[in-house]
Amino acid sequence: MVGFAGKSAVAGCVLFVGSLSVALLGTPVPSTAVAEQCANPTGTYTAAVPWGQRLIDPGRLWPLSRGTGQLVAVIGTGVDGGNGQFAPGQLLGGQGTEAEDCDGRGTIAAGIVGAQPDPSTTFTGIAPGAKILPIRYTQVNGGGDPGQLAGAIETALNRGAGIILIAVPAASDSPALTGAVSRAKEKGALIISPAAGSQQGQTSYPTATPGVLAVGSTNQAGEAVQTESGSYVGISAPGAELVSTSAGAGGTVAHRWPVSDPSLAAAHVAGVAALVRAYHPELSPEQVVARLTLTAHRGPSGGHDPRRGWGAIDAYAAVSASIPAGTPGPGGPPSVGPDTFVVPAAAPAPTRADKVSGVLAIAGVALAIAAGVVVAAVRRGKRRGWKPSRFRAS
Repeated sequence: MVGFAGKSAVAGCVLFVGSLSVALLGTPVPSTAVAEQCANPTGTYTAAVPWGQRLIDPGRLWPLSRGTGQLVAVIGTGVDGGNGQFAPGQLLGGQGTEAEDCDGRGTIAAGIVGAQPDPSTTFTGIAPGAKILPIRYTQVNGGGDPGQLAGAIETALNRGAGIILIAVPAASDSPALTGAVSRAKEKGALIISPAAGSQQGQTSYPTATPGVLAVGSTNQAGEAVQTESGSYVGISAPGAELVSTSAGAGGTVAHRWPVSDPSLAAAHVAGVAALVRAYHPELSPEQVVARLTLTAHRGPSGGHDPRRGWGAIDAYAAVSASIPAGTPGPGGPPSVGPDTFVVPAAAPAPTRADKVSGVLAIAGVALAIAAGVVVAAVRRGKRRGWKPSRFRAS
């Protein structure tokens, strides 16, 4: 594990060596790096499009939605507003915000959510039209005080955030934190929090709190990265070998890579949620969660996985699929059952009217199933020499 180096020590800053693994592809960082030193860039990323970005494929969705009109609170270690890949005015200031990030985790998460396309790099954020509200509540390895996290959520609600990304979850719960989650639900804000525990039996908060969209983390092979598991995990997203914006850029476009941290999976989901809410402003937080989980790519079992939830996020399907109003998410009412899923439209749709293609796709699946039944019947008939079956209707 290599730490950050290259910037003078700043009192009170704690580098996230415990929860974030960073392997450099450039000049090695001296082993003398210490916890008090702040995050610095690896460089400007110009290689192939990062795998997490390819999976989300935000450019395919931008003709439909760029997240415009959405305010995403990034709660963690602050966000360094000096990175040149954030647009002027994209990071909001004022009460409770923090435009510096010695630790670096908040800046990485914010970049995944909304970094602007730039010709100098192949990396871009998911929802560049969204505004970002950077709130610092901790710089402690492994998370911070749940009471302080509750206060940060309250600040985000008071500032009007519709999506609240917990970039750094707490390792314990508190009545104040549970209350803040309840108030977010009352105000129509969606809280997205990662299942970041890397040791057996660890639980993250408010990740495990009812009403929060809990996100599991996967690598390129689709394998779960984090150890934390539970029935509360709703969906999974990339959380290993990633690229994103770096703190300490000093006004330039600069990045950290490859970065592995289970918490960053939630940043991908927050970016997609911003696209969904901008395209479907009528949806409640619960309906957004249902849309995200119904359209996710299921695992081999087709059911819920305690570490990956209902499957890997499918951004295009989440935005474009035609889902009847009031459709519950997987694991909803018994009449629906946990195997309910939605077949999304198969091709990009430039207008809202094209959302009907999702319905056509569902019809296509039904026809394919019917054809399969006919083929099976013909094969059975041939095996019997076209003789009647010994089973007869009563």
